[in-house]
Amino acid sequence: MSTPARWVGRLLPLLVLVLWLAIGGGLGPYAGKLGEVATNDQAAFLPRGAESTQVLRAQEAFRQEETLPVLVVWTARGGGSVPASARADATRALASLQGSEGVVGAPSPAFPSEDGEALRGVVQLRPDLGDDLAAVLEQVDAKASGVPGTEAWLAGPAATQADLGDAFAGIDGLLLVVALVTVLVILLLVYRSVLLPLLIIIGAVFALGLACAVVYVLADHGVVRVDGQVQGILSILVIGAATDYALLLAARYREELASRDGDRVPAMRAALRQSFGPIVASAATVALGLLALLFSDLTNNRALGPVGAIGIVCAVLSAVTFLPAALVLLGRAAYWPARPKAAVGGEAAHPAWRRIAALVDRAPRKVWAASLAALLACAAFSFTLDSKGVPLDEIFVNDAPSVSAQQRLSDHFPGGAGNPAVVIADADAADQVRAAAEGVDGVDSAALFAAPGSTRPLVADGRVRIDVTLADSADSDAAKKTVAALRAALHAVPGADALVGGTTAQQYDTQVTAERDRTLIVPVVLVIILVILVGLLRSLLLPVLLVATVALNFLATLGVSALVFEHVFGFKGTDSAVPLYGFVFLVALGVDYNIFLMSRVREETELHGTREGLRRGLVATGGVITSAGVVLAATFAALGVIPLAFLVQIAFIVAFGVLLDTLVVRTLLVPALVRDIGSTVWWPGALRHRP
Repeated sequence: MSTPARWVGRLLPLLVLVLWLAIGGGLGPYAGKLGEVATNDQAAFLPRGAESTQVLRAQEAFRQEETLPVLVVWTARGGGSVPASARADATRALASLQGSEGVVGAPSPAFPSEDGEALRGVVQLRPDLGDDLAAVLEQVDAKASGVPGTEAWLAGPAATQADLGDAFAGIDGLLLVVALVTVLVILLLVYRSVLLPLLIIIGAVFALGLACAVVYVLADHGVVRVDGQVQGILSILVIGAATDYALLLAARYREELASRDGDRVPAMRAALRQSFGPIVASAATVALGLLALLFSDLTNNRALGPVGAIGIVCAVLSAVTFLPAALVLLGRAAYWPARPKAAVGGEAAHPAWRRIAALVDRAPRKVWAASLAALLACAAFSFTLDSKGVPLDEIFVNDAPSVSAQQRLSDHFPGGAGNPAVVIADADAADQVRAAAEGVDGVDSAALFAAPGSTRPLVADGRVRIDVTLADSADSDAAKKTVAALRAALHAVPGADALVGGTTAQQYDTQVTAERDRTLIVPVVLVIILVILVGLLRSLLLPVLLVATVALNFLATLGVSALVFEHVFGFKGTDSAVPLYGFVFLVALGVDYNIFLMSRVREETELHGTREGLRRGLVATGGVITSAGVVLAATFAALGVIPLAFLVQIAFIVAFGVLLDTLVVRTLLVPALVRDIGSTVWWPGALRHRP
């Protein structure tokens, strides 16, 4: 290369590096500011067209002022009946809160349970307290704890929201630190290089800062919605994807450096030319798979779609600009103290990959038959996974105060106390609706909603509200069955036009909608991935084979998860969205590794034929794809530091599924099937005629 061309080749990477340093310095702080525009209000993430959502809108007409209730429960210290004077003391304690900071209106009196062993009252709080909610709850708890002879517990929506805030407090700090340190340690151990792991981590952090800044602006203008779950998944997704793409490019650049005797710029041009297609195709499968969530009727699913896609685009942008610029400027020094060695054909690859390739080449039918049998055995348990929702006492992995309080409430009051089913009906049919509700099995009582200080039902726009207390806990399967029966009974009341909502109805509608979403979105994602693979591999049979294997890997992962969740973690069920999230992440990310492998196999096949091309491709990519899979699995496993069952379940499914795909599907099953089928696997492309 001439001297002017060499200077141009060095100047452009330097400018790119300066630009990314400016992006990292200017936008990096947004990774910690995303929580400012995030909401953990679960009511904002209901199905758009569900009956419970219609009720939520209709309830606005009956609210004198929007509030966030906290239920105060008193039990006798040491058990037994509460002291005779406790009711009056508890009522005075609640009344003393009137006019306090954050408290709306007059708290209710304290009401005793039928067994005489508990009291309960309600304090209405402002819904916009934000970070001040914890302080207001401490104030309520301090007053309630002053009742002699009793223990006070705080339950209800306000207490749950505070616990959710505590759980998500680690999103900005702890989660990122754990994920980044985990990735750095793995890269240092695998690559035994000092600078390369740091470059990859810096690139991932820059990508995350850019993604968070874009999402922050969009969320601040109401274009996208973010909650703690979406925020956590975005961080992990960007770090994992950016690392994967960077590893693929860095491995190819190392090969080109060795084969071109250290000539940096031509080596990077060749590496980018050969890696760009697989990286973009891999990113497209994940981004478009996430965007398919826009077909969901659940708002939190639709929120994750564009936010996740933005993260993937930023990860690709960093991998194909920042990393190449840094590698060109550093050259061989990026891999120090290791020396770049060519791995084409496997001559410089780890002996383990040469042995695996030899096994697949020697006995392909035995290899794919054994792999397939193991996956089918695991998949057989996938139908035992209960995805009807997580009960309240399992939402938090640790012991959350609101859960303990809700258990005390359920022990002494009707299971649905504090979380009634809300019925909206025409005022002219109010008495018939109330009577019909009380006649449904599983209903404890039904009462017309009245304005504060009045005994007359409140009528708004010719409609009334009826609060129906269920006999069973609001988050139980029995309560959901009662809601279904309640809807059937009230819809049959002539002229009532009754709608049934409330917490239990929202959970029931979310579960039904999640099942409908899986039926719609799963085929859409599979078709998207199939189209991308057909375009990349210029074949039809091989893409169908790859999609089928990653789908089988997903079912096998669900089967193992069903056993682990029940017998190891002790979960009674999974969140309704877990199977869909698991599918989108596992299938889209699982195809990534098959794309990395088969695009290299196709490249080698054009030179050496299918059999030798498969051997060379498997050996050359085995190490980098496996390390990428381990990094991605470890990154998603970091979600487990957030003490929420939903994120723990997603963390296990994706981490285990990625490892299963990397070590079994991509390493054994797919290569053995391709070897057994032979060149026909490229049908109807021209490669099928290559000897």
